[in-house]
This record gives sequence, C-alpha cells and structure tokens, in this order.
Amino acid sequence: MHIGLVGLGKMGANMRERIRAAGIEVTGYDRNPDVSDVPSLEALAEALPAGERVVWVMVPSGAITDAVIRDLSGLLGSGDVVIDGGNSYYQDDQPHADLLAEKGIGFLDVGVSGGVWGLKNGYGLMVGGDADLVARVLPVFDALRPEGPREEGFVHAGAIGAGHFAKMVHNGIEYGLMQAYAEGYELLAAKDLVTDVHGTVKAWRRGTVVRSWLLDLLVEALEADPSFGEIDDWVEDSGEGRWTVDEAIDLAVPAPVISAALFARFASRQEESPAMKAVAALRQQFGGHAVKPAGTTGPISDTTPVPDAAVPPQA
Repeated sequence: MHIGLVGLGKMGANMRERIRAAGIEVTGYDRNPDVSDVPSLEALAEALPAGERVVWVMVPSGAITDAVIRDLSGLLGSGDVVIDGGNSYYQDDQPHADLLAEKGIGFLDVGVSGGVWGLKNGYGLMVGGDADLVARVLPVFDALRPEGPREEGFVHAGAIGAGHFAKMVHNGIEYGLMQAYAEGYELLAAKDLVTDVHGTVKAWRRGTVVRSWLLDLLVEALEADPSFGEIDDWVEDSGEGRWTVDEAIDLAVPAPVISAALFARFASRQEESPAMKAVAALRQQFGGHAVKPAGTTGPISDTTPVPDAAVPPQA
C-alpha cells in the first residue's frame, strides 16, 4: 500500500514514521522543503497510483484545510480517497465530502489523539465516513493505532462528521481533566502542611482512582520545572473546547466542568480582569470590604482605608 501525507509538522512527521515502520509506503508533502519528500502537492498526487490514491491531510483546521482539500479535488480523481486527520470542525466535513464527491473522490474524517507521543505509543483514532472506505484504509489505521485490541484505540464512530465530533468531545473532556489536576496542584502548593507537593502528585500515579496519562505528564513537568517558574500562565485553546460548549448549549446538555475549564483559559490571558475589578468594587460598595489600589501586590492590609458603603435608597 502507498499513501500520501500532507502536513509534516509535529504530528504529521511522526505519523509518517510510524506508518513506514509498519511496512506501508508513504510520500509526504510539506511547504518546508527540508522535511518534504516531494516539491509540490501536484508531485505528491503524481507519485501515487491513480484510481486508488489515499491522501491523508494533517494541517491546521479552517482556511488551510479548506485550501488543501480544494486543491486535492482538482488533482485527484474517481476512486481516490482524502482523509482529514486535523482538528477540523465537524460541520466542515460534509461540505468537504460533497466537493470531493463531485469528482468521485471519497472522504473520511478522522479525529487523532496522541500528540507528540503518538510515534511511540500509537494514536487514538475516531473515524467518520463510509464503512467501505474505512475498510479500505484499515491497514493505515492499524499502523497508527496503539498495540492491543483494535477497539481500544480505534472506532468507526459513524457517518461523515462523526470522527471529528467525537474528537471534539474528547478534547472538551481533556480540558476538564487538565483543569482539575491543575487546581489540585495549586491547592497542594498553597498549603504549608504539604512539604512535598511533587512527591504527593507522583504518589498518585499508582493505585489511586485519579491515576492517568495526564497525571503522568504533570509529574514529568514538575520534575523538569518544580515551581513552574519557567513558564507563563497564559493558556491557549485550539477551538475544540469552544465547539464542545456550543454543542452542549445547542443540545441542552449540562457541561459545567468543560465550560468552567474553557473560561479558566480565557482568564489566564488577562493581565487585569475587568470583571474581578467589578466584583471587588461591588463588595466594597455593599459590604465596605477593603480593596487593593491598582498596581499593588500582596494581601490587603487591615489598615487599608475603606470608604463608606453606599446606602441603598429607601423604597
């Protein structure tokens, strides 16, 4: 079998290596000539056997994915298959499938989890699309997934869009899990009673109900930087957390943990929080609580002057 792979970044390059290790020929294309096997997308299409070409797209979601799929629709033909393995919005999948179908080209959407560790550990795969196309590409999926039972690292989740929808929910759950671990770490670090925070978190790795791969990664991060002094508290989001919350609202599904984790990321990007300033001002107004002058640090002094709280008007 011979497939094409578009996008040789952190994940794409490792995927190419893992697929090749399984004995499947891979021709990769990337705009960076230092990592690309061919000079252009056209050359990639020409390198694959016409009528049975499989091209896996692993580029950033949105406009870049749109452009690559549009270009492939003009380069491939009947019997070929395009796979979108990026973190695309699931509602973009059907338009992509329709565009390719005009040329007789099949389409699969695949949610891929595993990050930079996928080369060693394998990738969790969630696939949407026609069952016949899934069966045709199964050798590639088997090469990428973790060792062990197929159903524990691979699923044909449903029709077109199902793979990316499943990955979206997966990432929403990931937001919540990471936030819970982070809050637990901060609570441990805030209490002088616990003198070995790193050791405490490390001890949770075996036998406890909170053990997980994410916990393992937190321990490794603490070993490299025990106080997280080398990293800023700014946390970006890839978009899938937002999409998950949007879907929860549309479907009236309560998702307070995922929503709170997403909003916590927004809070991490604020040098100053206008909302929390408003909260402080309100507490001062109704209860006479002390506030800190702008630009000061440390706890509020007991001697901080507090103006008289506003007196509510009589009814």
